[in-house]
Amino acid sequence: MSDFDKDAYIGNSSRENGSRASAGGGIRAMMPDDAGRCEYIYNFDGGRCLKKPSVGRILLVVILVTAAVAAVSASSISLAISRTIFESVADGGDGGLDSSDGSGGSLGGAALGSMIGNVSKEDSKDSSEDGAKSAQVPSMEQLAAPEDAMYLPDIYDKVSPSVVGISCTVPLGTTTGTGIVISSDGYIITNAHVLEDAVSVMIIDSGMEEYSAEIIGSDDQTDLAVLKIEAEGLVPCEFGRSQDLRVGELSIVIGNPLGFDLYGSMTTGIISGLNRTLTIGDKRMTLIQTQATINKGNSGGPLINCYGQVIGVTSAKVDSSYGEGLGFAIPIDEAIPIIEDLIAYGYVTGRPMIGVTGEDITSFISLYYRLPEGAFIRFVTPDSGAERAGLMPSDIIIGANGETVTSFKELNELVSDCSVGDTMVLTIYRDGFSMDVEVVLGEVTG
Repeated sequence: MSDFDKDAYIGNSSRENGSRASAGGGIRAMMPDDAGRCEYIYNFDGGRCLKKPSVGRILLVVILVTAAVAAVSASSISLAISRTIFESVADGGDGGLDSSDGSGGSLGGAALGSMIGNVSKEDSKDSSEDGAKSAQVPSMEQLAAPEDAMYLPDIYDKVSPSVVGISCTVPLGTTTGTGIVISSDGYIITNAHVLEDAVSVMIIDSGMEEYSAEIIGSDDQTDLAVLKIEAEGLVPCEFGRSQDLRVGELSIVIGNPLGFDLYGSMTTGIISGLNRTLTIGDKRMTLIQTQATINKGNSGGPLINCYGQVIGVTSAKVDSSYGEGLGFAIPIDEAIPIIEDLIAYGYVTGRPMIGVTGEDITSFISLYYRLPEGAFIRFVTPDSGAERAGLMPSDIIIGANGETVTSFKELNELVSDCSVGDTMVLTIYRDGFSMDVEVVLGEVTG
């Protein structure tokens, strides 16, 4: 305070700033800053000049005091625990240390647990008294997979008895595939393409027993077929729900890759995609994409989830020249109605048809023969809507319901949008002229 006259300044501040004497005889005064604002309060007492602590300093002191109190509380708890353990040792225990007979330490451990439990109860009591209720955080047990999810070896043990091998005799040799047992009395499902051109079919079960199989029904459009063998006591599979699948879930394939030397092989992966639309041959299919390895011979086998349930029928694999890890399966939810129809009727009901077969007039053939591109009719089904409408072999269908048709694939897609009994207007080319013909769609019966 050497830069100014204390007494003079106090007198001025008393008059100008309303300073007053404290009860202890000290004097408080507002000290103006450089800009003339009174921001600092000084207390002159006994010749000392004290600056009033700032808010920041006050907060710092509060924090330090709080930390000190917490440290003292922790020390008290630690001292109490130590005292309890010491007392247990004095009574003949070992204070919680391991003993040779495995019984030592129980008293000290119990005392420690009791002490911690009491502290926890007090904390819980204080929390409830304040009315604060924290949100529950899921435990690891809650976040884990459902209890009925199975280990891979258990899945194999559950499903493999329901997986069979299929051997087909064809004109040029034999082909192999995989099938799925769906009933204890011998119904088996597989892919339709596995049975293509088959003269006879043999089933090899998990016990390597052979059975002659009858083809109950086959549907090329969905690539599904049903077989029947004369057997009892077979282990049927359990169906899951493909509509509940999510990308990233575990997926498992069991089958006979590359023939029966690798009978019952299992591969694993994940569900890579859902509702994949692929064109296979002349048909479009909506499939499940899986990373689980699928090889030749796996066709017709099960795609399985982590509960040991069949959620798809393996159907196709993208050739390795285009990519790896691209396998596809027919969703079981879509397969079940087809399977039920094949068992009950031998065909899929409710499918509309025109009643013609043939081949495409491609752009090359069109240029060479000077014909329009379209669906060239080779055969007309007797007693079909096409026959009743007057369609004949050598007619070329170039349109349907106002849409241009250049192939049987395009024609079939337009037909599939209709129902049995609907009338379809076909534009045909015959002898150099085009004309419209109305055809009442019939039902596919085989």
